[in-house]
Amino acid sequence: MKVSNSFALILLVFLGGACAKQSTPMGGPRDEDPPKVLEMLPANQSTNIKPEEIFITFNEFIELDNAAKNIIITPRINKDEIEITALKNTLSIVLNQELEDSTTYVFNFQNSVADLSEGNPVENLKLVFSTGNTIDSLSFSGRVNFYYPGQTEIFEDILIGIYPLADTTNVFTAQPYFISESDSTGKFIINNIKPGLYKAYAWQDDNNNLKAEFKTEAFDFILDTISIEQNLENVAFNLSNGDQTPLKLTRTAITGKTFDLIFNKEPIDIQLTNPELGKSIFYTPGDKRIKLFSKTTLSDSVQFNVNVKDSVGFQTDTLIWAKFPESERKPEKITITANSGKSFYQTLPIELTFNKPLSSVNTDSLYIAYDTASRIQILPEMLSFEDSLRRTKLLLNIQIPDSLAAEIFTIKAADSTFFDIENQFNEKEFTANYKKLKKEGLSDAVSGKIQGANGPLIIQLLDSKGEINRELFLTNQGTFQFFLIEPGTYRIRVINDTNNNKRWDPANFSEGRYAEQVFYYVDPTTGNKEIILRGGWTLEDQNIIVPPKTGVPNQEKSSVDN
Repeated sequence: MKVSNSFALILLVFLGGACAKQSTPMGGPRDEDPPKVLEMLPANQSTNIKPEEIFITFNEFIELDNAAKNIIITPRINKDEIEITALKNTLSIVLNQELEDSTTYVFNFQNSVADLSEGNPVENLKLVFSTGNTIDSLSFSGRVNFYYPGQTEIFEDILIGIYPLADTTNVFTAQPYFISESDSTGKFIINNIKPGLYKAYAWQDDNNNLKAEFKTEAFDFILDTISIEQNLENVAFNLSNGDQTPLKLTRTAITGKTFDLIFNKEPIDIQLTNPELGKSIFYTPGDKRIKLFSKTTLSDSVQFNVNVKDSVGFQTDTLIWAKFPESERKPEKITITANSGKSFYQTLPIELTFNKPLSSVNTDSLYIAYDTASRIQILPEMLSFEDSLRRTKLLLNIQIPDSLAAEIFTIKAADSTFFDIENQFNEKEFTANYKKLKKEGLSDAVSGKIQGANGPLIIQLLDSKGEINRELFLTNQGTFQFFLIEPGTYRIRVINDTNNNKRWDPANFSEGRYAEQVFYYVDPTTGNKEIILRGGWTLEDQNIIVPPKTGVPNQEKSSVDN
């Protein structure tokens, strides 16, 4: 009995050992090696071949990461027809379509293939083959840049594509014939291009559909034909946003006693023509509409010529008939917002913005308080409207002498100080605070030159929040200076205001117009865009070198119909 039990125990141990799963001992080294390619069918650099299916075999089990997005195939094929699977250690791609004759195809797998156990991606995995006798070898390379970057420049999801000149599609209508993606620094290269004439684009493909969205995604284009007969290097793209939808007046509407013009997008430049505009009729823009106000109700329709333009330059010009009837609808209450919290040195810059045009201001109850009992009475001649046709932004600039040692200055308005066009008073007292700075605590100056750009130029000093602290407009000279600045971290931004309209204009694709160039001061030693200003300091020679404009350097230009 004892012999039998011992035999059974030995047999059980033997069988258990034979059936045990083999695995890496606990605490062993982590596998950090990516899978290695054992075989490609067809072989890399093959010629005179039209495969229906592609196989790549690795030395270990693999998995795919978002293959539809991460695998870039050039030239363009129908990716909706492709079937991509990973089974054990083999990647299979069934094309389900006929390939073009005498064409070099590139399958760039980027980081889509990784080992199953640890997720180590295979780097620089490409398959190149040709349906003809030769492998095309031309390249198109360069760098992308943002005209209006955030605090951090992120180059993920930026695609660069070229289309044959004879192709009737573009970056907004179809994916490109040849395509690549920028790296983390903005550099890109498209390889294995067939010689010929092309159109070139770059865009931020946020929704991963390999096309640019004309309303929301940043993009850029090269207006001229790209002749690729040799490798092209140092190509520059400068991405920016700009809704490419044409501007339209969609409808008009009567809201209470006001008349609304409603557009499909926000108008920027507004020109209204009517004899009573600025006298008894005023307007406010915003929320894709222009709202007309009349001091009195009018029984007859009033004619207005409306000429408006959007941010990309689309324009609409039309004639409308506005009505200002009686209404029992209760008017909207008057609201006030101020640029409160703003710091200043000598000139107190107050901006009060109202939701409706003002009819009058009672200055008797409007003053600036400082210390505990001291005040500066506001006089009518101290007030002005930014736009007399709108009367919605009230400006007040008061010189505060250094002899006033107070730090906080508060504008105060009693109730019933402001009276709007719909006979509404402000119902509550309004206050807003401003901080006076001391000269000894300010940075003395920052100055420099713009090298390589002709005017007009807009020079902006941006604070750490990206807000404009100071602004200069230069017509032709390239020298700038800002004086007496609050200590902090800043950037210097320059806009090449080519049309001299005192603002930046984005690209207009349909009209073949580039976005106005935007660039920044960059420290030549560190590459940092930030400058630090300290009290009593002067920063000189903050010279700004203009970066490359969009295009191919030193290539003869020819017009392209975009």
